[in-house]
Amino acid sequence: MSYVALYRKFRPDTFEDVKGQEAIVTTLKNQIKSNRIGHAYLFCGTRGTGKTTIAKIMAKAVNCENPVDGSPCGECEMCKKIAAANSMNVIEIDAASNNGVDNIREIIDEVTYSPTEGKYKVYIIDEVHMLSPGAFNALLKTLEEPPSYVIFILATTESHKIPITILSRCQRYDFKRISIDTIAGRIKELTDKEQVDIEDGAVRYIAKTADGSMRDALSLLDQCIAFHYGETLTYEKALKVLGAVDSSVFASLLDCVIDRNIVGAISLLDEVVMQGRELPQFINDFTMYLRNLMMVKSADVPAEVLEISNEALAVLKEEAGKLELETIFRYIRIFSELSNQIKYATQKRILIEVAIIKLCKPQMEAKQDAWGDRIRALEDAVEKGVVVTQAPASGGVAPATNKPAARPQLPKAVPEEVKKIAQNWGPILDAMGQPMKSYLSSVRLSWGEGNVLLMVAENFLAYETLKEEKNMTSLKNELEDFIQKEIKIEVKQLGEGEYFEDHYVDIIKSFHMPVEVEE
Repeated sequence: MSYVALYRKFRPDTFEDVKGQEAIVTTLKNQIKSNRIGHAYLFCGTRGTGKTTIAKIMAKAVNCENPVDGSPCGECEMCKKIAAANSMNVIEIDAASNNGVDNIREIIDEVTYSPTEGKYKVYIIDEVHMLSPGAFNALLKTLEEPPSYVIFILATTESHKIPITILSRCQRYDFKRISIDTIAGRIKELTDKEQVDIEDGAVRYIAKTADGSMRDALSLLDQCIAFHYGETLTYEKALKVLGAVDSSVFASLLDCVIDRNIVGAISLLDEVVMQGRELPQFINDFTMYLRNLMMVKSADVPAEVLEISNEALAVLKEEAGKLELETIFRYIRIFSELSNQIKYATQKRILIEVAIIKLCKPQMEAKQDAWGDRIRALEDAVEKGVVVTQAPASGGVAPATNKPAARPQLPKAVPEEVKKIAQNWGPILDAMGQPMKSYLSSVRLSWGEGNVLLMVAENFLAYETLKEEKNMTSLKNELEDFIQKEIKIEVKQLGEGEYFEDHYVDIIKSFHMPVEVEE
């Protein structure tokens, strides 16, 4: 006989075998025992939480010849036929591939015929939200007043897509995510039966990775056992098979970010990539690591709540002491945004590198939650005895001097072409196409010697993009077409801890006020 996957081999046969849905199981058993069975049920919940399994158990229970406390006996002829999928009384339909009006009309026609054996005909419609609007309308009347011998069980992962007219005709049961403890207990029980040697650390990690889905947990366990067949399944081996990263790597990455060590952080990412780890999984795991940091920083949270060991909690507390809560919020925001972007990205590694650089360089961001980090970076520079002056694009700092930096002043005579661009910068931006318009939105205009229009980028990506020759040529042509004159343009970037007003004159603001111009 061919191999049967664990989630199929150990699928529960009775209500007592179902794990993690005790409230739903108790309700259904009581209905069966008291003969108060409804005509339509809606099972909602995420994948792998037992919706279809409980539907099949209920189909057996209502037709069982000798039910035991509301559960099917598993020994009678009807139980055996339904378990072997040979019964004409239980009809399973996949709405994803049978979602048309004609499919539902076939059901309506069949409903008129009473069961040839047993008490009830049970229709289990999986992924019911995939039915077309016409199919839902065709189902309405039959769902509301079916014959006494028909039970509909609708299962879905997206209940919000089901019309309210269908919802109002069903008893709704919401299946919750299964807890890590429950999944871990089930994994331990099954590995004992299968005589698989597995460490508790590996059990907990697989249970946590399953994200509340028992089926996912057993599929991951199957994968790990196959990869290390005949060996003890350790925590490290489970990490390797599932493409995950140990939390010590996240601690090292965070240390690099705190120290503004971009080279070290990128090198760590390079190691992760070379080890063949899944980058989306890396992002999700690091975001969860930051979430745990936030929890530890906010309150005295026990290790059990965070689902980590006491040793890992001690490391988290040490890391949390190095950061402000607002900074952790910013880190979580950046990686949460990255998690959404990376789903459709072809260059996933580059996006992660950009996010890491953002963590290390708060001055790249103009958002409010980055201000605290920018101020702290400036304070650190002052404590080290340096003051920030106009720096090259690399963002370096210059030695301190005793002379205070003079605030730049607007010259009395400004070239007309520069003035015209400054006064019409809004309409010029509106006429620009994307993505150039987005990059220019983070640029401020100033004036340089030799009739040069200075574009000062506060954003690293904007600076790198605008300084490219093809982009600069395109921008120069656009502006020269507007003013009908030739113009010189130079792009600069603010260094680390720098403020625009300390080094440049904002000519857009200046030209909205009276300015003396020498004749």
